Amino acid sequence: MSILDPAWTALLYLAAAVFFILALRGLSSPRTARRGNLIGALGALIAVVTVFLSARLDNIPWILGAIAVGSAVAAPVARRVKMTQMPQLVALFNGVGGGAAALVALLELPHADGPWVRLAIVFTLLVGAVSFAGSGVTFAKLQELMTTRPVLFPGLPAVMAAVLLASVAAAAAVVITGSTAFAVLLLVLGLAAGVLLVLPVGGADVPIVISLLNAFTGLAVAASGLVLGNVLLVVAGTLVGASGTILTRAMAAAMGRSVAGIMFGAFRGGSTAGSTAVSDRPVRSSTPEDVAVLLRYAQRVIIVPGYGLAVAQGQHTAAELAQALEARGIEVDFAIHPVAGRMPGHMNVLLAEANVPYESLKEMVEINPEFKTADVALVVGANDVVNPAAKTSSGSPIYGMPILEVSAARQVVFLKRSMRPGFAGIENELLYEPQTSLLFGDAKDSLAQVLGAVKAL
Repeated sequence: MSILDPAWTALLYLAAAVFFILALRGLSSPRTARRGNLIGALGALIAVVTVFLSARLDNIPWILGAIAVGSAVAAPVARRVKMTQMPQLVALFNGVGGGAAALVALLELPHADGPWVRLAIVFTLLVGAVSFAGSGVTFAKLQELMTTRPVLFPGLPAVMAAVLLASVAAAAAVVITGSTAFAVLLLVLGLAAGVLLVLPVGGADVPIVISLLNAFTGLAVAASGLVLGNVLLVVAGTLVGASGTILTRAMAAAMGRSVAGIMFGAFRGGSTAGSTAVSDRPVRSSTPEDVAVLLRYAQRVIIVPGYGLAVAQGQHTAAELAQALEARGIEVDFAIHPVAGRMPGHMNVLLAEANVPYESLKEMVEINPEFKTADVALVVGANDVVNPAAKTSSGSPIYGMPILEVSAARQVVFLKRSMRPGFAGIENELLYEPQTSLLFGDAKDSLAQVLGAVKAL
């Protein structure tokens, strides 16, 4: 017997939905992201408690046990995960959400009343399975459990087409007959489709696929809400699906490519490949003392953080260097590319963690006109997002991608571990320009040495 009457249930669900919307609003800015996250968590808590108080649940011990097990696994993982591994964690969250929606739909099939409900069930099964399997592959790629390069084999397009046609046939059979056997077949085909969809994607495109699969999970959850007759699931799933779609399009635009080109570009050689070839062309190397002199006698410095900074956990040292320069009257800003790191906002979160003022974090559109006024552009662990090939080389996999215009600065200093190219697998001609010098080594160690040299001047 339920404790809450339908009116109170509807009001609490409405409150949870409002909290979810406010959470998305808060997550749109680094300044309010923490509060937005807490608001979203509160909305989820209200939703879960409302279900317990309003629904007739016959297996509460099993539900509580599942919650306890999930919490015991999730809490330590979330606390210990490194910022550089956050995209992998997001991929796992996507996969678990899609897989859960698919299993719920499968279990609800025997109770489905009418073809429209079964239509929602087959949609949830297929999309949820695609999200689950595809997210697993993206996790494996980012965690380097498998190659980050596109995985292709002869006949892959034909196999993908056959899986798609078989999925449509199995879905039609489920809608018409309500057969559990066909539903299981559809689930398996969805898993295969998810793997085949992501295998051809490589390198820097993987985070965009994670965002797309996030949208898939949202749509699957929304459809499962129709199956269960739960309005809040429909609202929450629609919000996730819409926000994931918007983010996917924004990331694709930041890469200067279409979503279709990202997903299927490998078939025509247009996907980022993640080459590991190391150039042996001569470059102008610097010492920490050389870089310190450039910085110390500059009037304006723009720091460009990239994934190398995140891997080295050098954000605190970068922040300390900026503070040391500002104490000497030097203007310092951080230039943030939309896809710097591996996810949008990755660099913002890292630098906010190091207490870099939000006012110093400038997005690409705002900072690009200002590079020509910079005495030094200090590029820390970034490559593709400053590579002029995006503008000059029509055959490049990053051609058309908006970049940070660091070449306009009077001096450019790259802090790199090696001459290995970025995820796009192409050389950066800016490394060989006369105004460019390179300081090789771990980003955090190099920054610490430069900081020490600046303080000694």
